[in-house]
Amino acid sequence: MRRLITFPCAGDRLAATLDEGKAATGLLIVSGGNEIRIGAHRGMAMLAARLAAAGTPVLRYDRRGIGDSTGNNHGFLESAPDIAAAAATFVAETRIRHLVAFGNCDAATALALFHGVAGIDALILANPWVIEDSDDLPPTAAIRARYAQKLRDPREVLRLLRGGVNITKIFGGLRKISSAKSPAADSLASRLIAALAASTIPITILLARRDNTAIAFRKQWDASPTANITLREYDTDSHSFATKADKQWLFDEIETALGR
Repeated sequence: MRRLITFPCAGDRLAATLDEGKAATGLLIVSGGNEIRIGAHRGMAMLAARLAAAGTPVLRYDRRGIGDSTGNNHGFLESAPDIAAAAATFVAETRIRHLVAFGNCDAATALALFHGVAGIDALILANPWVIEDSDDLPPTAAIRARYAQKLRDPREVLRLLRGGVNITKIFGGLRKISSAKSPAADSLASRLIAALAASTIPITILLARRDNTAIAFRKQWDASPTANITLREYDTDSHSFATKADKQWLFDEIETALGR
């Protein structure tokens, strides 16, 4: 059964959708960006329905200032109260004994940073967001990976020689790579890696291998490996795991992380 509920958060009211299930482990879905709880292309709503049909209760919600929730939207870095309120409500509504949270993009980063205050028992983080660049170019790690891929392709080299490539764009990318610096200690990437390293709960990281956000995260992760975290990759460029095959892989990985 699917129910619409609301609950208080810092003087506002958050709207949520609860898909009920009989399992003692529940999944809290945190939306990324400024997406409403239905998710990109209805992806989170369909995922929740499928998981609930298999027995897992699932709660999705709109944070303050998004969708049907009241208040002002202050972004994912101010969403700790929203996550904590949603987690407490989920436990109260279902009596689950084990709480797992899933988020994609900056929702994954928010969960990594704030899961401790919400009493979450395990995390599933997809394509965590670490990008703070202000230009219109992809992150440095993604540019480097893209150039390396193209230089291995004879057809791309021929295109370059024939003038079929935007030289201005190439030079812009090369300048960004050459000027790239290690992240500062207070950067988002450093904060995320430190939070992951300090966590003691089970964490599964899921990456879309050819997605720019995932590439940028993987660059930071490779520099700071953490032994107690499971990392899984899937060969897609879809940030939201939009294709039928992507959705199946995501479902299977979440089921595994849930212990099913």
